[in-house]
Amino acid sequence: MKSPEVYESQFPAQMARNNGWGRRSSFTIASDAFIFFSGAVAALLLVWTFSTFSNPQPPPPPDFGPPIPSVSDDVGCTASFTGLNLLHDPPDPNFYDDLTFGYTLDKPIKNWDEKRTEWLKQHPSFGPGSEDRVVVISGSQSGPCSNPIGDHLLLRFFKNKVDYCRIHGYDIFYNNVLLHPQMHTFWAKIPAVRAAMLAHPESEWIWWVDSDAAFTDMDFKLPLQRYKNHNFVVHGWPKLIYEKKSWTSLNAGVFLIRNSQWALDFMDVWSGMGPQTPDYKKWGEILRETCKDKAFPESDDQTGLVYLLLKEKEKWGNKIYVEGEYYFEGYWLEIVETLENITAKYNNTERGVRSLRRRHAEKVSEGYSALWEPYLKDAGYGKFSWRRPFITHFTGCQPCSGQHNQMYSGQSCWDAMQKVLNYADNQVLRNYGFVHRDLLDSASVSPLPFDYPA
Repeated sequence: MKSPEVYESQFPAQMARNNGWGRRSSFTIASDAFIFFSGAVAALLLVWTFSTFSNPQPPPPPDFGPPIPSVSDDVGCTASFTGLNLLHDPPDPNFYDDLTFGYTLDKPIKNWDEKRTEWLKQHPSFGPGSEDRVVVISGSQSGPCSNPIGDHLLLRFFKNKVDYCRIHGYDIFYNNVLLHPQMHTFWAKIPAVRAAMLAHPESEWIWWVDSDAAFTDMDFKLPLQRYKNHNFVVHGWPKLIYEKKSWTSLNAGVFLIRNSQWALDFMDVWSGMGPQTPDYKKWGEILRETCKDKAFPESDDQTGLVYLLLKEKEKWGNKIYVEGEYYFEGYWLEIVETLENITAKYNNTERGVRSLRRRHAEKVSEGYSALWEPYLKDAGYGKFSWRRPFITHFTGCQPCSGQHNQMYSGQSCWDAMQKVLNYADNQVLRNYGFVHRDLLDSASVSPLPFDYPA
């Protein structure tokens, strides 16, 4: 992306030359200055003298920070509007005080479930609702993109994730540094997810979403109850995994993982195929032998996940949910051309149901999303559905490098990204009273009339 323009404030030369002072004599200027200075000193002395009698103690300086909590503070005293006490951290020792505890892969963690439980006991305001608490993780490289519009596109993708998280009350962490210097490209996600688990013991789920994946249904919320007996959720097709043994039988660019000892152990094994290990080249050969359609020799996280499902199913497979019934993440090429028809379907439904098109505050959006479900029960999920696709993933397009699959042009990637991001943005902007009329025009919006789209 081109560097942003630098705007400098400059005073026109004529303002400096014609400021009124040049028409008066130097003596007049000096006299006026002396009179002004004398008067100011006298006024200051008068005020100081008066304040000495009326206010013998100087007032304390203003404090703009939050109150410093006492360790004996009641849990509810400083609770935020969410009900969470963000200031209460008792002095009792926990896993953070353990000298052997560390965030890096070379420091294995044991008894994590017990440590999390103990932390939640120490921080009781985080207990209620902890089973549904989610932290979204995403990230990209630390340097500028080589594609001229890459940085702009990544910013738009990040905004999309922030919007979704704000609407649904999820925390989000965007990482743009390598937490392990050798674990680059697709392997960089594992150290980030692992560190996020340890930084967020209050959250039950860590949700990795690739930087080039966009939420395209701002209303849809993860059906966490569906995964109550599982620890890992990934989009894929079991038949392609177990019968075809294809490396594209799932997509590891979006996954949900439970904050648990199981997850830490699983990631230790999974990351053991990565470039930081001496067996990296060997793992590339093993994975290519396992998945005959694998297109490149290097060991990658996605094929590694397929391998673990195939070869260690008894150990890991029973806790892994391969989701294929909705767009947990969907291929952009089959989604982007359906968006206008989906919009028309939603608008037609709203025209017949006043409650669906009622204006409301963004904070109560989830309640209005629930109102839609009876009208979407026949819409279906996934391909050929007229329900909004949940996540659109631009697999094969690389917005930062500008590289792309040769089966389509780079311009088709960038145009599709713009359409998808504006489609999602329209769902957000509607609560602010505006809409992109043209999905290929990111800069222009129009105000929405009352009772839209009636």
